[in-house]
Amino acid sequence: MQKFTYLILSVLLFTAQLSMGQTRKVIHIPDIPGYQTLKCDFHMHTVFSDGTVWPTVRVEEAWREGLDVISITDHIEYRPHSKDVVSDHNRSYEIASPLAEKLNLILVKGAEITRGMPPGHLNTLFIKNANLLERDDVFDALQEARDQGAFILWNHPGWKAQQPDTTLWWIEHTRLLNSDLLHGIEVYNYKSYYPEAIDWANDKNLTMFANTDIHPPIAMAYDVENSHRPLTLVFANSRTQKGVREALFNKRTVVYYNNTLMGQAALLEPLFFASLKIEKTPLELKNGEAKVIEIENTSDVDFELELVQPGIGFDAPARVTLEAHRVTPIELRGNSDQLSSMNKLEAYYQVNNMAVSSTENLVVTFSFANN
Repeated sequence: MQKFTYLILSVLLFTAQLSMGQTRKVIHIPDIPGYQTLKCDFHMHTVFSDGTVWPTVRVEEAWREGLDVISITDHIEYRPHSKDVVSDHNRSYEIASPLAEKLNLILVKGAEITRGMPPGHLNTLFIKNANLLERDDVFDALQEARDQGAFILWNHPGWKAQQPDTTLWWIEHTRLLNSDLLHGIEVYNYKSYYPEAIDWANDKNLTMFANTDIHPPIAMAYDVENSHRPLTLVFANSRTQKGVREALFNKRTVVYYNNTLMGQAALLEPLFFASLKIEKTPLELKNGEAKVIEIENTSDVDFELELVQPGIGFDAPARVTLEAHRVTPIELRGNSDQLSSMNKLEAYYQVNNMAVSSTENLVVTFSFANN
């Protein structure tokens, strides 16, 4: 009887563990008008280069964490496990692809061209045959990738191993840019932010990325249960390879890490307001009175607001945090008789954790119905 009870308990425990292993986290970042918001990581490694996990592990990790798109970008030139893992450069994708398809995870075929500085390390996405990228000359390798239809991004531009003192844009990168061999840049890699990169992206019309560059199991680097890995948010017209590729080439991405969002104002602003539910009932605010507006934040991001301009006819809080998945009351207090003739009240806030450059943050305008 004891053996039978132990067997039943073992089966129940195994079933519970299996059930837990099959659950998928939801990352609450809304769509914006006209596009689907896809959560992506375009830089990771497996045992087929210098990572420590099998390719299917990368797929399982991403699915459980709630990602939509990943790319396994094993090094072309650096394969320290090659004595034990003997294969060509396409093998990690071939192994991961069936499971990705089964789990409805978009797996972009990629590889990392790994050279000294300049030009450094570059990821090639949407390639067809990684073996053909094994060329002596880095420009030949990148031209082959481009001829295969690749999107090419500069990885970790401020990596201390290659740029120990100052993060520089080299003449070789200008050559790549002018030759259509450079389309994007990592603003955030693993746990490092490169402020120069966001400004280069703006100045040189490059697509912005935040990627993990993960080598060990993801849980060894990030608390994915209570937080999230660095992500590239892609605003795609469809949840397909074609939709992702089109969005990258048209620079519709936002960097997302550590409760911080970075990108173009044209993308950050609709993302900010898509995250909020604001009551629309007219306030009918009068001089000397106070009214409260409730704002619900449905996203995973705590938005940190700072008033940048006094309201006309009313006072508003100098600082507000719109906490994730919470309703925040905002008190407006009338200070002028002209309120009786105002149909709307506008409050101007800077979002301190939404950056449009290394020195500037997004400024948004709240418009509240009054009369």
